[in-house]
Amino acid sequence: MKQETIVQQTAVDTPRFVLRPLRTSDAGLLNMYASDRRVAEQTTSIPHPLPPGAAEALVAKAQREDRREHVWAMDATEQGGSELMGVISLQQMDRNQSEISYWVAPAMWNTGLASEAVKALVGANPLMSDTIFASVFQDNPGSARVLTNAKFSYLGDAEAFSVARGAKVPTWTYLRKLS
Repeated sequence: MKQETIVQQTAVDTPRFVLRPLRTSDAGLLNMYASDRRVAEQTTSIPHPLPPGAAEALVAKAQREDRREHVWAMDATEQGGSELMGVISLQQMDRNQSEISYWVAPAMWNTGLASEAVKALVGANPLMSDTIFASVFQDNPGSARVLTNAKFSYLGDAEAFSVARGAKVPTWTYLRKLS
């Protein structure tokens, strides 16, 4: 039996699930959900089709001690739910800032999971950020509502390249000051 080493990262409790560090056993569900075109096309970094080994590479990257992006799984097993319902991350930036991003498995869309995860992670502020940024594609108003519900302020329009779409996509950019 192989013992799994998990780099210390703060877990964050919410009423319906826990945000916990990714573990090797998450790769299967990550692969299944991230392979869904609807998920990939709402992110900048997930390719579609998802290449073999991409989920395992994400887990390995998230477990590195020198990581700049901290990734949490939305895990409801303690409440009788799914082991992985989505992911949320904070990318460290300079000047005590970070960028939050998230996705939820399609079967769990419109259940408030993303809103609960964003509010919990911002409230915990595990990277001790003064400012957290976020951006969403303009054709995803649900994600924009997640941010405004978490007291993010609209900053402006921009664009970002989506690997899955193979194109630049208009975005809305938001920020939340914490200090």
